[in-house]
Amino acid sequence: MSTVKSIPFDRREGTIWLDGDFVEWQSARIHVLTHGLHYASCIFEGERVYAGQVFKLREHTDRLFRSGALMDFALPYSKETIEAATARLIEVNGIVDGYVRPAAWRGSEMMSTAARSSRIHVAIACWRWPNYYDPAARFDGITMQTAAWRRPPATCNPHEAKASGQYMIATLCKHQAESNGYQDALMLDWQGRVAEASSANIFLVKGGVIHTPVPDCFLDGITRRTVIALARQRGYELIERAIWPSELAGFDECFITGTAIEVCPVRQIDEHRFTPGAICKALVDAYAAAVRCKS
Repeated sequence: MSTVKSIPFDRREGTIWLDGDFVEWQSARIHVLTHGLHYASCIFEGERVYAGQVFKLREHTDRLFRSGALMDFALPYSKETIEAATARLIEVNGIVDGYVRPAAWRGSEMMSTAARSSRIHVAIACWRWPNYYDPAARFDGITMQTAAWRRPPATCNPHEAKASGQYMIATLCKHQAESNGYQDALMLDWQGRVAEASSANIFLVKGGVIHTPVPDCFLDGITRRTVIALARQRGYELIERAIWPSELAGFDECFITGTAIEVCPVRQIDEHRFTPGAICKALVDAYAAAVRCKS
């Protein structure tokens, strides 16, 4: 993994947009009794900057607002204001290739489960982040271990929201995988079917056909949808379906997708081995070209 994260995030230098103002990085603070911290009433986005521009900014902005609605609050700024602040922030911080993190949360006016009268705060931060994994070893593929925790059914949480509470078990799963010598976790859903990585969607290839789970209880990623479109544009057959762990032995290739990791090959899930092949490499290249295409 890249070492770009070595400086603690609260000690970095730069500018953050907080509640309508551009503030010095280390001055962007919240109170310890913020509702978003105690009750997970927080939503966020992860966006990548390529050559100074956010890839699919409007799709990310739309999802941020949709996540807010699913969490029963409205952002106090327009989409245009958020996007203008993002563009200015990238310019002010001198970001060419990097990462943007918008977030919105309930404030500290009420400390109880119900807190509808709490103020909704919004912040945007960005930093340099050229690669998640070492580019030189990209086609070596990462290793994954099946996690103990599972994604709950759609009736148990607002899975279409990119909200902080969704990542509690993701963190636990990835920590466990890393403790056991793996780089990420394969999460199953509540029925025991293949769902996703800890914070990325998964694709598997067999006989030239791409298979990916139906996102019926986990986030349908923007990168996931982009890669599906790229695959179909190139004539690959792609099937969205239920995939069971017992099928893993029959697949040839595997890769995961996400805004941060882009398209990342997988070489191992538990005892199952995969070799990044023609389809995986084609989609890595196709995505790399798409994110830098000036449309």
